[in-house]
Amino acid sequence: MLRRLLGVLVPLLVVLAAAMGIPLAMAVAEGETQRLYLDRLADASRFASIADNALSSGRTTALRDEMVRYDALYSSPAALVAPGGRIILASRENFDLTAPTVTEQLKLAFAGYRPEPPEVVWPWREAPLVVVEPVGRDSEVVASVVTVSSTEPLRAQIAQIWWLLVLVGVVPLLALVAVAWPISRWVLRPIHQLDEATARVASGKLDTRADVDGPPELRRLAVSFNSMVDVVGRALRRQRAFVADASHQLRNPLASLRLAVENLQPHLGSESNTAARASYEIAVEEAAEMGRVLDALLAATRLDSAAAAEPVELDALVATHEPAWAASALRAEIELHVEIPQGLRALEPPGGLGSVLDELVGNAVRLSGGSEIVVRAERVGDMVELHVIDDGTGLPEDERAAALDRFWRSPRHQNIAGTGLGLAICAELVTAAGGDLELLSPGPHGLDAVVRLPAAD
Repeated sequence: MLRRLLGVLVPLLVVLAAAMGIPLAMAVAEGETQRLYLDRLADASRFASIADNALSSGRTTALRDEMVRYDALYSSPAALVAPGGRIILASRENFDLTAPTVTEQLKLAFAGYRPEPPEVVWPWREAPLVVVEPVGRDSEVVASVVTVSSTEPLRAQIAQIWWLLVLVGVVPLLALVAVAWPISRWVLRPIHQLDEATARVASGKLDTRADVDGPPELRRLAVSFNSMVDVVGRALRRQRAFVADASHQLRNPLASLRLAVENLQPHLGSESNTAARASYEIAVEEAAEMGRVLDALLAATRLDSAAAAEPVELDALVATHEPAWAASALRAEIELHVEIPQGLRALEPPGGLGSVLDELVGNAVRLSGGSEIVVRAERVGDMVELHVIDDGTGLPEDERAAALDRFWRSPRHQNIAGTGLGLAICAELVTAAGGDLELLSPGPHGLDAVVRLPAAD
């Protein structure tokens, strides 16, 4: 989160610095160019005033010496050019008048126009600075003074100023980032701690508490979070205590009731008293059903305190439960086939994957009405799928969706022992491990109970 925050702030600061620095850098280049141009224009104007007198008197030696000294001092050759392009005198031999910039500006000067100021000199632009000043006499241009100045010193100076501007912009930027880093950590650390605390609470660790530090708003949030966890923890503890007390209070009377009912069997009289025996069997069955309902309710309440998911070897797990499945299938005259690859591992849901498979296989034996049950597993991407498939009557699509709700019973199974809680508890257990439980139709007949769990690599 800190990197993302700085990743947003730093580009914004760079854009802001560029928005302020680029116009300033352009202004610097324009100003330095203008300064050099005005300086060279003043020199050319002075040569033009001297040239007028020199041409009138015919004494040009002083002007030549002045130009030579000027060239030696500034490394800028100067020349006096007559109309038509003839060089009258120059500070050095082989003065080049063929450059496009010189030719164009001489044409303007002899036409009676003062040449426009040059373009801005950029550090990467190597063209020299050409200044042409006409020499006029009686509204007539009799000659022009040409100076050609190298822009290398100017370009180096502009580049140096630009580097100083970059330095001036980067140093505060780095200082701002250096200040923003600890401040951002101070602000974001409590958020990160709250995120970790929330994840631990979601995994069932209700003794987790968030550290109260950071800005006042986050401190208040941490205090509220801790208060919330305290309230939830107290509520769960009261619920579990109530369930434990209720189970203790109900189990003993229920066991006594069932024992008392069973003790009535010797007093039922002759076997011809069918009404009494029928009532007796109903009472025993109802007592047993109450015991199953109580066990299912207790199992449902234990989901809240279940442990975290752990990896398990599926072949070893199934091997410990297969004998019991085979025995129940044999009693129901159903064939059982188990196909679990070796080495396949998955995250076991809290409460045990074995209890989930026991419920699914038990439902297939008791409720499917089929003749064959297949238990198999396979790896599908990052998940492991376990299938409990039977060839019985199956369930319609609407009933398959409702079968995972608590206390739901199919109308066809109302006379078969059960509480309607088994599949709902299995679905919650599998979901707690990061998977899901789904009832599918493998074909025209039967039911495919699919348990999907994260693979444990």
